Amino acid sequence: MGRRSERLSRQGMLATDMSGEAEIIQVVSRAFDVLRCFEGHEARLGNLEISSRCGLPRSTVSRLTHTLTRMGQLVYLPRDQKYRIGPSAVAMSTSMTRGLQLRNLIRLRLQDTAEQLPGTVGFMIPDRFHLVYLEYGRAARAIGLHSTTGDRIAIANSAAGHAYAAALDTDVGDALLAEMEREIPHEAKCLRGALEHNRGFLREHGYVVACGSWSPHINGLAVPLWSPQYRTFVVVTIGLLSAMYDEARLHREVAPPMLELSAAIAGMLENAEGDAFHNRLPDKPPPVAARNKLKAEDANELEAGTRRPRPPRSLRARDGRR
Repeated sequence: MGRRSERLSRQGMLATDMSGEAEIIQVVSRAFDVLRCFEGHEARLGNLEISSRCGLPRSTVSRLTHTLTRMGQLVYLPRDQKYRIGPSAVAMSTSMTRGLQLRNLIRLRLQDTAEQLPGTVGFMIPDRFHLVYLEYGRAARAIGLHSTTGDRIAIANSAAGHAYAAALDTDVGDALLAEMEREIPHEAKCLRGALEHNRGFLREHGYVVACGSWSPHINGLAVPLWSPQYRTFVVVTIGLLSAMYDEARLHREVAPPMLELSAAIAGMLENAEGDAFHNRLPDKPPPVAARNKLKAEDANELEAGTRRPRPPRSLRARDGRR
């Protein structure tokens, strides 16, 4: 069991381990693929729609939705002949967000930065080929980006995703890219073209920019942070109207407050006693690269994926999976 746990820990947020899917119970993986299709409590999907979204045969989807309905994860709507998220799934998500003090504090910091710049600022966690908004802040005059809590964005074509991929250990990042190339080759091409540049830039400066990758009208900047609770990277990111903030302005005016914000959030995560992130773990991420120019007391607040030559501790075996 210990050996298997070590192998799983190296994959981080990948859906399969480094050698493929042989170690994964396939039906569990597929069941989660089905649940991921439901974006929000109000989503209503039939088996055909689910099959199209997750790329599974309709017969397989039918068996999975039947089982998930019996478990309470889904509810069948006879009139519509469709499914929606069930009470067990809602209860599970509610229990995961118990103790909102930390998240409220994070949301306030996100909102302060959003008003300052202005833009939409997000705090995100990875989920296979996507990142999910845990919290966000938005300026009243922000235009063009209206993501909210629970929204998902692709790793391959977003500043947040590029920062996350760049922060991973090289072998784990390459494994993520290889799996994307098998399943979503068009999106993987976008990530591959920028990955090596982003790795170097992240080591040097502590953040990543992506201009027009999510939308031609939106430019983004993102900072990856190590979460000792989840044993993976989370990301602080901002989207701004490209007509107002070109790449030069991102580096000059957006990067400093975003690095300051990420340092503050990293400190919250490090000092959290459970709260929204549950079990506090004793180990600490390595110090941030000196080039980030953060205060000495904040030096441990960005993960070592932003520095070299020592490899980051992001997904080494002893760090656990999340």
